Amino acid sequence: MTGGSALPGPDGRPRCPWGLSAEDYLEYHDTEWGRPVHGDDALFERLSLEAFQSGLSWITILRRREGFRRAFDSFKIASVAEFTGADRERLLADPGIIRNRAKVDATLANARVLAQWPEGELDALIWSYAPDPAGRPAPRTVGDVPAVTDESTALAKALKGRGVRFVGPTTAYALMQACGLVNDHLAGCVARAGCVARAA
Repeated sequence: MTGGSALPGPDGRPRCPWGLSAEDYLEYHDTEWGRPVHGDDALFERLSLEAFQSGLSWITILRRREGFRRAFDSFKIASVAEFTGADRERLLADPGIIRNRAKVDATLANARVLAQWPEGELDALIWSYAPDPAGRPAPRTVGDVPAVTDESTALAKALKGRGVRFVGPTTAYALMQACGLVNDHLAGCVARAGCVARAA
């Protein structure tokens, strides 16, 4: 994301500039980004996709999301934890996903780690790092939106300390934004109020 305040979309209502850069982004911006996400499997999916996005544009991941879901059995932790060497080779040959060996291996390893956690623990751990929204003024421009925060740094450290791979402070913050731990829709964005209401 680069500088700028909210801009009018195709319906005339203002939105974050990045949400207007592609049709896929518009729907994602309006209906998903910043809405609270709960559930271990749902958060494992988001964590995995953010890791795959590292070094790439999010649109690249978004346009392959259904391919990722098919390839990783809808990111059900218990299922992915049982993937075999043959599954790994299948993933590395699958054109519907990003065939990055390190990222595939990290996703499989993370599933095996998370499968050992009690149900609800991933959800509880991630959400324990959500900052108090009262202490975060609404960003007025994209330039006001951070890439890393103290909370995302602490979350990445906590996940790594528990054996989760391929998650740094920037990836952790992108996860926090996408899953509604923070609301980084701009002050003038039509989607911001809906995220505030859902979080409440």
